Amino acid sequence: MNPLFCPIVACTFPHPNPNPLLSSSSSLLRTTTPTPSSSTYPPFLRISANTKNVKEKLHPTFYATPAEFPEIEIPRPPPARMVVTEKKRPVPVLPSSLLVTIFNSVDDFINNLIGLPLPPSIDPNHVLSGNFAPVDELPPTTCEVIEGSLPPCLHGGAYIRNGPNPQFYPRGPYHLFDGDGMLHSLRISQSHGRPVPVFCSRYVKTYKYIIEKRAGCPVIPNLFSGFRCLAGCAVAIARVLTGQFDPLNGISVANTSVAFFSGHLYALAESDLPYSVRVTADGDIQTLGRCDFDGNLSASMTAHPKIDPNTGEAFAFRYSPVRPFLTYFRFDAQGKKQPDVPISSLSRPSLFHDFAISERYAIFPDIQLWMNPVEMVMRGGSPVGTDPTKVPRVGIIPRYAKDESEMRWFQVPGFNILHTINAWEEDDGDAIVMVAPNMLSIEHAFERMDLIHNSLETVRIDLKTGTVTRQRLSQWNLEFAVINPGYLGKKNRYVYSAVGAPFPKISGIVKLDILSASSSTDQECIVAKRMYEPGCYGGEPFFVATEPENPEAEEDDGYVLSYVHDEQSGESRFLVMDAHSPDLHIVAAVKLPARVPYGFHGLFVRQCDLKMDS
Repeated sequence: MNPLFCPIVACTFPHPNPNPLLSSSSSLLRTTTPTPSSSTYPPFLRISANTKNVKEKLHPTFYATPAEFPEIEIPRPPPARMVVTEKKRPVPVLPSSLLVTIFNSVDDFINNLIGLPLPPSIDPNHVLSGNFAPVDELPPTTCEVIEGSLPPCLHGGAYIRNGPNPQFYPRGPYHLFDGDGMLHSLRISQSHGRPVPVFCSRYVKTYKYIIEKRAGCPVIPNLFSGFRCLAGCAVAIARVLTGQFDPLNGISVANTSVAFFSGHLYALAESDLPYSVRVTADGDIQTLGRCDFDGNLSASMTAHPKIDPNTGEAFAFRYSPVRPFLTYFRFDAQGKKQPDVPISSLSRPSLFHDFAISERYAIFPDIQLWMNPVEMVMRGGSPVGTDPTKVPRVGIIPRYAKDESEMRWFQVPGFNILHTINAWEEDDGDAIVMVAPNMLSIEHAFERMDLIHNSLETVRIDLKTGTVTRQRLSQWNLEFAVINPGYLGKKNRYVYSAVGAPFPKISGIVKLDILSASSSTDQECIVAKRMYEPGCYGGEPFFVATEPENPEAEEDDGYVLSYVHDEQSGESRFLVMDAHSPDLHIVAAVKLPARVPYGFHGLFVRQCDLKMDS
């Protein structure tokens, strides 16, 4: 299960606005002396530009600390139109090691005496066992293709998957969703006309990662397991007051997903702003910084933005423990963020992890999970609670709405979804169809994921009559499902889904023909499957079209990608499967030079897009 971060702290505080430090006009640089400050914090740079050249630092705003990011070379003099400004809330220099040691000792006392015994869901000895254990970073390393050959549509591109990988072993409670984000990339480079896979694993250099790297130990509390008693909260507040970290710089781990839009690549977690990253020509992964899109994104953003394949726009949202509990927004094709649309009709904070778009609407599932920080702090429970008395519903709003006046809510009893697969319109826009896996045991969503069964369903909402109909598509336990990205927001036929073993482990991949389902009865829609060998488990699949620019190509003309780990041999592989074959035939397998822990979401970035980003 991927991290459903509860933005209790990060999304509550607006991102601070920067003060000018440097500016440029044409090719000339004008330098302004910054106002002296009594702060002991060193500079934390904010750089923005409107150019596509990476040397000119991308169109969005990003934050970087050159000492921590030596790969970021700030030109001297900067190229035209570059603006460099100083941030009000810079990365702090940690206080004396004695002070850090004192707080660490208090943390240890709390964890060893107050919080014991730990339930399995937050016991690091349980959570970080087997292939969930963290790995070290790995620089670009050439790999061997041990079976078949890599198809031409992958050449020059890169498959990138995000997931949790704690930098330090936890001293206390630890939830699977809390680990520092690590990107595992396989770039298919070219050498003498032949594809050469190059594997690399790198941390996302978040503010949290940098602070703790400097301290040599955990400093910033984890969102899912770090606030489970009043004493722990008091220690966190004391660390802030003594300058060990500043929550306004974000406390996210950026470990949930990866998204590519407006020519740039981002590592995402819904508790913070996106982090801009890129894959270099030699296959390395660089963190460019924390992005606020020229100051227009002031709080957190979903880890599941939806990118319209036709317009290039990105649609997104954030949720919050304070009003407005839900805010919808979008980015145009050039990456400029458009104004927020607050959704004020919600009476309490709900957990909105994912949503869907059609050609004219954005669709939000309001489920029985809600943010429950009081329960977490006062009783040591989960930050997310379950309300069995609440009737789940689906909210539908026009994609280009200026306000929430056209938002409509439809009750869908028993429909609790964390991820959506797709949505489209029927009957000339008078009906909405959404495909998603429905959690049948939502009370176990965070504490016992192995007890969850996900039923893949379609929900059809008649916008004229308000009638809601549902249909189950499979009896199997299915989640982490994807489609051909070119069909996002449009009617599609095929879905590729991971099979729970149970979750969070994945034992195989199935292909479903969702249009073959009868309107009157539930039936099994699986038309192809690939179950892994005993002891082997994989991750979320991703579909890559053979000819993405060809409008005449079949929807399933392409390949399904995933990392797979053999727990008996300790070996990890990258598999390429033929999406059109009845057994999802393996056309290529790459032996990876290091173990790849089980993780969350990923994507494939084509060669042309990587060139755009570089």
